[in-house]
Amino acid sequence: MAADKPAPADRRAHAVARLADERIDHRFKALPPDADGLTVGELAAQRRNLFTGGFTTPVLALSAERLEHNLALMEEYATRHALAFAPHGKTSMAPQLFERQLAHGAWGITLAVPHQVRVARAFGVARIFLANELVDAAALRWLAAELDADPGFRFICYVDSVRGVALMDAALRAAGARRPVDVVVELAAGDGARTGARTEADCAAVADAVAAVGTLRLVGVAGYEGEVPDATPERVHAWLRRLVALAEEFDVAGRFKSGGLDEIVVSAGGSAWFDAVADEFADIPRLSLPVLKLLRSGAYVSHDDGHYAHLTPFNRVPSEGALQPAFRLWAQVVSRPTDEQAFVNAGKRDAAYDLDLPAAQVVRRADGTEAPADAVTVTGLSDQHGWLRTAAGAVEVGDWVGLGLSHPCTSFDKWQLIPLVEADGTVTDYIRTYF
Repeated sequence: MAADKPAPADRRAHAVARLADERIDHRFKALPPDADGLTVGELAAQRRNLFTGGFTTPVLALSAERLEHNLALMEEYATRHALAFAPHGKTSMAPQLFERQLAHGAWGITLAVPHQVRVARAFGVARIFLANELVDAAALRWLAAELDADPGFRFICYVDSVRGVALMDAALRAAGARRPVDVVVELAAGDGARTGARTEADCAAVADAVAAVGTLRLVGVAGYEGEVPDATPERVHAWLRRLVALAEEFDVAGRFKSGGLDEIVVSAGGSAWFDAVADEFADIPRLSLPVLKLLRSGAYVSHDDGHYAHLTPFNRVPSEGALQPAFRLWAQVVSRPTDEQAFVNAGKRDAAYDLDLPAAQVVRRADGTEAPADAVTVTGLSDQHGWLRTAAGAVEVGDWVGLGLSHPCTSFDKWQLIPLVEADGTVTDYIRTYF
C-alpha cells in the first residue's frame, strides 16, 4: 500500500526546513566572513552575537520578539473582526515568514507577479491571491499545469478588462487547461487610481466576458483602498461601500451561480486602512452563498519607523493594540570630516529610501555601551553612504549607528539573508528572501 501523501502543512514545513542547508558564502552581505562554508542551520546553531560575532557593517537585523508580536497581533485582529487573512507576501518574499503567517491563521498568501507565485508554490503555499490581472501567456501556461497537477491548490487573481479576459482565455485554451482559473473583478479605487475597472458598468462588462468563456470562473470582487485619491477616512469608507454594493449587485444578478461555487470572495486591505475594511466588511449583507471576507495587509509583519508608523489603523483605534517596528539597520561611522558632519557606510543599496530617509535611533560605542542618537540626523543617502548631521561628540569613526527604516516593502528586497535577532543581540535564525 502506498504511503499517505504528507499534509500541505508538512510539505511547507519540510520545504522551509531545507533552507537551513544552504551554504554561507560571499552572496550574503554582512554575514561573518569566517562563516563561509557553514550551512545556514550550522551558523544559526552557533547563536552568535550581532555585535561581537563577526558580522560586518552595514547589517540589517530583524527583531525576533517584535516580529512575533506583530504576527500574533494581526492574527488576533483578523479573528476579532471575522476576517480571513491573506497577507501580501511581496512585502517580504520570505518563505519562512509565509510559514509563520500561515501558522498564525492566515488563509493564504497574497502576491503581485508570476515569479512570486512560483516562489510560494516551491515552498508549498496552497492558497494564493494574485492582486493583479494575469495576462502573461507563459505564466498562464505554468499556472494551468500547476492547477491541473494539484487539486488542492487554490488560486485567485484579478481581472479588470474585457481584453484581459480574452488574453487569459486564449492562453489557457492554448495550454489545454482543465481547471478554470478563479478570478475576482477589480473595482478601481477612483479616477486616477492604479488598476481596476473604473465604473460599476465596466465591472459588469468584465464579469460578462468572464461568463462567456470556460477557462475562467468568477468568484467575487476585490480592490485596493490604499489607492483612493486624496484618501481620507470618509473617502476610503465610501469606496469600500461601493465594493460591497458591487458584490451584492453581482449576486442579485446571478453572476455567482455557475461553476460549483461554494463561497463569494470580497477582498481589500492594504496596511494603512484595514480598520475601514473591517468596518465595512462587517456590514456585508447576507448573499446567496457564504462570503469570504479577505483582508490582504502585509507591511505589518515588520512594520516600520516611518510611513506606516503614522498611518497604521492601530493609531486610529489604539484599543486594538499596537504594531512594533521590527527592523533596525546597523551602519558604521567611516568618516567624520567636521564636527557637524559624519558618514556611515549604509546607503541606497542597504536602506529603504523611497518614502522617508532612515532615522538615527541609537549610537553603539566600541566598548558596547549605547546612547540615544538624539544629536544625529540622516540628511541624505548616496549609493553606499549615509549623510549625517551631528553635534560635536555625538559620534566618532568606528561607532555603530542603529537606523530605523521607513516602508518595509523596500527593505526586504535589499537583503537576501537577514539575521533574526533577540533583544540581547543573539542571532537565532536567518530569514531568506527571494526578490
